[in-house]
Amino acid sequence: MSLSPARREEYEIPLQPLPGLKLERELSLGQRLWQQGWLRKSLILLALALIWEAAARYQANDLLLPSFLQTARAFVEGIGSGELLEKVAISLSVLVKGYLIGIVLAFLLTSLAVSTQLGRDLLSTLTSMFNPLPAIALLPLSLLWFGLGENSLIFVLVHSVLWALALNTYAGFLGVSETQRMAGRNYGLKGLRFVLFILIPAALPSILSGLKIGWAFAWRTLIAAELVFGASSGKGGLGWYIFQNRNELYTDKVFAGLVAVILIGLLVENLIFASIERVTVKRWGMQR
Repeated sequence: MSLSPARREEYEIPLQPLPGLKLERELSLGQRLWQQGWLRKSLILLALALIWEAAARYQANDLLLPSFLQTARAFVEGIGSGELLEKVAISLSVLVKGYLIGIVLAFLLTSLAVSTQLGRDLLSTLTSMFNPLPAIALLPLSLLWFGLGENSLIFVLVHSVLWALALNTYAGFLGVSETQRMAGRNYGLKGLRFVLFILIPAALPSILSGLKIGWAFAWRTLIAAELVFGASSGKGGLGWYIFQNRNELYTDKVFAGLVAVILIGLLVENLIFASIERVTVKRWGMQR
């Protein structure tokens, strides 16, 4: 008697087609519109503008809280006269310089940290010392070293960007799986090439987070520094524009300057960082 199980004959059951059956579900116009991220964000901004306008009308004091319409009028007038655009250009010029220098220094520090024990000790020690130190607290020292000029602002901007980006980048490098590291070593990658071709692509979500945090810190530091010591080399940026109009009690122009800062932040987030994420980490399946 055989103990092996009996073999059953293979067979196929043909399935009849289902004519007229729609496999996809049709969405209504409202549902299709609601799936658009730009529309949802625009509705949020519109709701905030309405709340602002209602609060200003209830307050009924233009000196303390100008309405949204008054601020929009001051903003349009500042753009039309070119004054606000000039201030934005001055601030962005200084900001980009400090931001790029901070990125380069953070990359060098983290590359050294993942390569040598001395580099890890150096990064750990420096971040523990300087990361808790507010960048604006270094402004008096910066003015003493570099004088009243653009270099003083760049110094504090580098400080505000460097440590946040270095910490996020190094944390991302530490999170790279051993499988990816071994694949890089099998290809003979070492030193800088190992960092560029293995660690940076694998740690890109953490690096992008650090870049966003560094950008926000740099913006806040720049506006605060310009508010503290004003114009740089005879030219003032957005912070100086806000400070000057506050002294002259043009509160609507003060809010227009603040709106300019907010709009630039929204544009950078949704046009630059979102585009980078879309073509890299989201396309690679590393982020939803």
